[in-house]
Amino acid sequence: MSEFVKKWSRDEGTTFRRRVKEAIRPAGPLKPRIEQAVRQIQIQISKLEATANRLKERDTTLFNKVVASIQKHDMQHASIYANELAEIRKMYKMVNQAKVALEQIVLRLNTATELGDIVVTLAPAMAVIKSVKSGLVQVMPEAEREIGEISSLLSSILVDAGQLGGVTLNFEAANEDAERILAEASAVAEQKMKEKFPELPGLGEPTSSQTQ
Repeated sequence: MSEFVKKWSRDEGTTFRRRVKEAIRPAGPLKPRIEQAVRQIQIQISKLEATANRLKERDTTLFNKVVASIQKHDMQHASIYANELAEIRKMYKMVNQAKVALEQIVLRLNTATELGDIVVTLAPAMAVIKSVKSGLVQVMPEAEREIGEISSLLSSILVDAGQLGGVTLNFEAANEDAERILAEASAVAEQKMKEKFPELPGLGEPTSSQTQ
């Protein structure tokens, strides 16, 4: 535990040799690096929130166009708008799922204080972040690089934490935990969809007043 304390909070009596080693491999103590990762993830959460708001505005516009087209008996345009609306809602759900998943990762990182907690937290976190990155590329191309940097940072922390504490990583348990986080995030995103978006009017017959 004493060695972990030295790594967690930088020791003012760091030897010259260790300073040189850190200059060559700038790993740094674990706590500041975890805090850095949390800040970077929170930036992504803010960007996801902004993207979700833009998609919501686009959804409102398209929904009203669907309704207006149906009222005019213009089913061709109503169908076109409805298809685009469906794609917007898929993206909205994906963005919200990613946002909720990242919020869960931040919560876990903020409460990880022991070395074992860090390893157990980071392993599924990295799996979640990898999944989030692959899903967001089409909606937010810039996210691939930014989330990739977060993944690299967490990976280096995980390696150092594992080596420092001699903790054996259970990959099966980590993957199950990651799947659980993503499933819960998907359920939350689905519920938000139901709460925020009106059902699309049927295209088989005209409607009179289905707007937001």
